[in-house]
Amino acid sequence: MATSSRYRLGTRGQPEESRAAILKAAVSEFAEHGVAGARTDAIARAARVNKALLYYYFKDKDALYQAVLDHVFSGLRAQVVPILESELSPKEKLLQYLGAYFDYIAGNPQFPRVVQSEWMRNPGPHTARMQKIAKEYFRPIYQKLVEVIQEGIASGEFRPVNPMHFLPSMVAIIVFYFSAAPVIKTLMQVDPLSPERIAERRAFVLDFIAAALFTKPAQGGKRS
Repeated sequence: MATSSRYRLGTRGQPEESRAAILKAAVSEFAEHGVAGARTDAIARAARVNKALLYYYFKDKDALYQAVLDHVFSGLRAQVVPILESELSPKEKLLQYLGAYFDYIAGNPQFPRVVQSEWMRNPGPHTARMQKIAKEYFRPIYQKLVEVIQEGIASGEFRPVNPMHFLPSMVAIIVFYFSAAPVIKTLMQVDPLSPERIAERRAFVLDFIAAALFTKPAQGGKRS
């Protein structure tokens, strides 16, 4: 049975399973080696498909990387946009957004490393790819967050902050922890991705942002 299952993904008969396996393997490879250093044969091997099948679904490594980015950010969008479009108060909307964003990254801790090294490179052929991601995913979420911040300021729930500066800082406090997890583990001799540390970090992030933005503490000091 194990042998049959192993080879089933190596055919075109299970397209959804094969594509999902390739994307999962690609996330690990890109996170570890970046786009330039990633090898498609290593991805195919980890996904348990042959290389020809990989190229059947993705014409080249750049197309595979674009698919990985779409996979990462479409998943994030699905988690946070319904919250930002809800009828909650600005305070509750922001807290739920932060919790959902944190949980998504915590469940996929390799995602920050997949994108950061590539986007810090000098502009080049990947510029159009970055612009596509920014236009399709970042901008809509950013605009909705700006509306939440402005609504909260107008209602007196939030301090008068500049969204252009506050929102990138808010995202960074989540993302940096996961991208720096290997360094944190070495420096502090703890596993920053253990369930206990993740829970501590989540509570800290919500408290930190609330203290920086809210005009009054969340009722009863409870933030979720």
